[in-house]
Amino acid sequence: MNQVVVDPYPGRGHINPLLNLCRLLSSRLNHTTTFTVVVTEEWLGLLNPEPEQDHNIRFVTIPNVLPSELNLAFMTAVQTKMERPFMEVLDRIESSVKLIIADAVMRWPFEAANTRNIPIAAFWPMSASTYSVVHYVDLLESHHHLYADVSERGKEIIDYIPGLSSLTMADLPSSFHSRGEIFKDIMPKLFGIKANYVLISTMYELESKTIDCLRAMLHMPIYITGPNIPYPQIEPNPSPDQPIYLNWLDSKPPRTVLYVSLGSFMSVSRAEMAEIAFGLTQSGVCFLWVARGEVSYLKEICGKNGMVVEWCDQLRVLSHSSIGGFWTHCGWNSVKESFCLGVPMLTFPIALDQPLNSKMIVKDWKIVRDFMDLKSGVRIKITETAKAFARICQESVGEGGSVEQDLDAFVRDIAMN
Repeated sequence: MNQVVVDPYPGRGHINPLLNLCRLLSSRLNHTTTFTVVVTEEWLGLLNPEPEQDHNIRFVTIPNVLPSELNLAFMTAVQTKMERPFMEVLDRIESSVKLIIADAVMRWPFEAANTRNIPIAAFWPMSASTYSVVHYVDLLESHHHLYADVSERGKEIIDYIPGLSSLTMADLPSSFHSRGEIFKDIMPKLFGIKANYVLISTMYELESKTIDCLRAMLHMPIYITGPNIPYPQIEPNPSPDQPIYLNWLDSKPPRTVLYVSLGSFMSVSRAEMAEIAFGLTQSGVCFLWVARGEVSYLKEICGKNGMVVEWCDQLRVLSHSSIGGFWTHCGWNSVKESFCLGVPMLTFPIALDQPLNSKMIVKDWKIVRDFMDLKSGVRIKITETAKAFARICQESVGEGGSVEQDLDAFVRDIAMN
């Protein structure tokens, strides 16, 4: 049986879409290939895979680098402490490795693959637009001028990145802001990695101009892998022992609840949370808020219209009939899930690629406004827009869709090498 070694970055927004891609590829390879996913011991515990599930996907562990917390120490540890145990995993695999799929934000898997003459695919779990920004900046020998203090240069226009509409300095991923400059030396230069393929977790119909420009610029094949979310789990599955928050949603009229989630790692200060809570309670809108570590505090101030929980099954919540909008931090996985389920978004970007995602949602795709008033003309318009994007997502992953065509082309490509 063929072997594909998969090396995700140890973060939920990276691991989840890559695992879903492995399942798609496994089905296209008629289960003749074993996908060996290399994760830290911490992440194996968080994933808790069932032995019967995905028998062509197996997990091997390497030691934790640090507790998964998005800070400079963790990012440095990922780039410096994971290489040796990963190489030891490669040494232990008896059957020949046909391909490595690795997260593009790590450097050492590509060095390992190139040293051993193993084909490697770079997986990019963010938008094609973010990929284009990072790539274009890497091409510039004197790109340091882009590292900006947004308080001074935030409104400065950038209109020269191929495939992207005009944006501002403030729209750039936060790693290009002056406070994010500390990250630039530990992140690999994307044009410096030697990959045989690039896999981007997006849909061609959403970012066609950007993808066309990337394909013209890069000297390697680019395949679009779709939203990489677990489609079979999207359909609501009511059960007598379902979580309390789903029972609560069941009691609300259609499209009247605002879902609020600001991500797994980064969040806002307690003072900002209090302001958000005050605004929500004053609006009179019903809301379900996922606030890790702050549930007790927020329950005291959110009033009767809101439910605050530590965790929820986001796909099931977004697919619930009572959800009328999503207040999101604009992490790319959340954006894709909203698209696929036709839920309008209220954007609240915090860091990394989120400002650029927010800009695309608001200015390019125009799917956010004051949208919880079911009778307003604005609400009707953005709901129609959100439903149109849902159709685009469903058609792209359906039979004969753009995602299916790209995945089949990628499978044919790796089979010939």
